[in-house]
Amino acid sequence: MFEPVLLKNVDVADSHLVSTYEAGGGYQALAKALREYTPDEVIDLVKRSNLRGRGGAGFPTGMKWGFVPKRTGKPTYLCCNADEGEPGTFKDRIIMERDPHQLIEGLAVSAYAIGAETAYVYIRGEYVTAIRRLQQAIAEAQAKGYLGKRVLGSDFNFAIHIHCGAGAYICGEETAMLESLEGKRAQPRLKPPFPAVAGLYASPTVINNVETLACVPHIIMRGSDWFRGIGPEKSPGPKLYCLSGQVRKPGLYELPMGIPLRELVENHAGGALPGRKIKAVIPGGVSAPVIPEHGLEVRMDFDSLAAAGSMLGSAGVIVIDDSTCMVKVATRIIEFFHHESCGKCTPCREGLNWVVKVLRRIEAGEGAAGDLEQLDMLCKGIFGNTFCALGDGAAMGLRAALAHFRTEFVAHIEERSCPFTEEPRRDKTARKYG
Repeated sequence: MFEPVLLKNVDVADSHLVSTYEAGGGYQALAKALREYTPDEVIDLVKRSNLRGRGGAGFPTGMKWGFVPKRTGKPTYLCCNADEGEPGTFKDRIIMERDPHQLIEGLAVSAYAIGAETAYVYIRGEYVTAIRRLQQAIAEAQAKGYLGKRVLGSDFNFAIHIHCGAGAYICGEETAMLESLEGKRAQPRLKPPFPAVAGLYASPTVINNVETLACVPHIIMRGSDWFRGIGPEKSPGPKLYCLSGQVRKPGLYELPMGIPLRELVENHAGGALPGRKIKAVIPGGVSAPVIPEHGLEVRMDFDSLAAAGSMLGSAGVIVIDDSTCMVKVATRIIEFFHHESCGKCTPCREGLNWVVKVLRRIEAGEGAAGDLEQLDMLCKGIFGNTFCALGDGAAMGLRAALAHFRTEFVAHIEERSCPFTEEPRRDKTARKYG
């Protein structure tokens, strides 16, 4: 029987207060880590748990911590990526609003492990409630001795600072986030050097996602074997899934990593809306390639979704039913990526501009022969040719839509109208003079 741990407090009254968190065993993991483990032993424990980053890339957390060089003469920093700009994703917001001390404890244990005395939480400015809850929780934790000088009487000093972003999607990319923290324009850096060696202020830096950090106290208290016992061997642990779109019971679900996508959508989220059928599902936020209905047996873990041609990403699961036009879906997604492109890389900046123009023309019933081939060519020019994964995500998503639902694109071009719209589109002359 699966036991939720990351969301166990969210429905408890006053779950954001330190007293509530302590009553549920909160901050015992920090005390245990400081009392029973050296920093290297904490890193080894997390390595053995095989915790993989929950922000999208799925990189092994303990391995990332182990890359941090020691005795460099520079401070080591811990950065929490709480920007959560991926459409369809809201898991980190729930943790920060309803159980902020879980994140703070995860930050403290992680900072102890990598030798950091300062952490920055980079949070999107629209998360007003989460920001206020974190500010309150940091003050409470400091008053209780969980933060500040000589944490819990140890030699460990630790401070957390909140940095509010301005809503830029690109700041979800770790090096763009570091640029923003330093007061610069948020654009990705060329790697190497990687942040673990030269990150914030050219110092060793570890960047972890909110959900990743929230897992750490539970690994300390329950052990690596417990964590590895949940889900598949290569992608273990509890996982937060954000369900949205055309589904009966949207919301945030905590379930084992590796649950079949069909079970997640149909059993837990109630399936399609009354009278409709599921057409496709986006499994990991809009940067993840869409999966058609016949592919929903795939398991929700990093390796299984990669083998199926998609990715787990942020686990923002968006359900699409048979009333929806996939041309419209693809156009809106690419419009988002075009708007959020930082403009640094020419293939992304110019390529997405042309992709948007072609898709809008097709959606408007003005598509021409060769448009789909042009889209294929543009995706090929964007993919793998940019500093960060924004362009890759856009190209992968469009490629999947074209592969699985090409007939809908062809219908828009040949019939000069959308099969899913009752009103036929006016022709170009009518639009020009009407």
